[in-house]
Amino acid sequence: MYYTFLRFPEFRRKAVTLSYDDGSRCDKQLIEIMNRYGLRGTFNLNTGLEPMGRRMTHEELIELFSDSPHEVAIHGARHYSLPEVDVAAATKDVLTDRENLERMFGRIVKGMAYANGSTNEQVIQILKNCGVKYARTGQSTGDFRLPEDWYRMPGTCHHDSPRLMDLAKEFVERTDTNYPWANWPMLFYLWGHSYEFEDNNNWEVIEEFASYVGNRPDIWYATNGEIYDYVQAFKRLEYSVDGKMIANPTSTGVYLYHYGRNVFVPAGETVTL
Repeated sequence: MYYTFLRFPEFRRKAVTLSYDDGSRCDKQLIEIMNRYGLRGTFNLNTGLEPMGRRMTHEELIELFSDSPHEVAIHGARHYSLPEVDVAAATKDVLTDRENLERMFGRIVKGMAYANGSTNEQVIQILKNCGVKYARTGQSTGDFRLPEDWYRMPGTCHHDSPRLMDLAKEFVERTDTNYPWANWPMLFYLWGHSYEFEDNNNWEVIEEFASYVGNRPDIWYATNGEIYDYVQAFKRLEYSVDGKMIANPTSTGVYLYHYGRNVFVPAGETVTL
């Protein structure tokens, strides 16, 4: 029996995204590597801290990200562990960072990575009140499932995981044939801090990963926010009782695998099967 499964653009089953924190100048080298291999990602920035050491100034951030295919997102203006401060301070930390980023880049900012990966129910409510739509924790699953809770997004792994390349090979090579595994979409979510490559003198780690998973026609390379938006559009599809009509009320065209066939539902249209 077939059901309806999300497919990424052009009916791809697999997607890759990266997420890197703190706005280090090492982001420049990381982005050069990512761009070379067609990878996309989200960079979570602290706009309220002094640009000391490797931390970029606002001018450097603007120069690096203004014309970039990568997303900028919140990491807390002052990098507070939000569960450890009061509601007013936590709210200000999120809103100030969001406002600064939106002013700097002229785009709406709706994503976040928690400073130190820490959150709780109160923090999540603060994020919702501040218009944040998704946020990454510091957890890793070691698998390729899409997030179930977008305010507690885990990664597949940190780049220093000893399993990194084993997971990458499993992701790239997996061609399940048994129901239902063959139909589920797969997301490889890599996260970390770019300065760790410099500290550990191991830029070859991200170079090997990027060269292996990058530039593949069967993988969609996207930012965290693009994946969030796409999944939300899929969730908003509307189905007739007999399953022969699918309506897409969103502004994003959606690809899906529906009862054994590939179906594309254009933005704002209804498809009859």
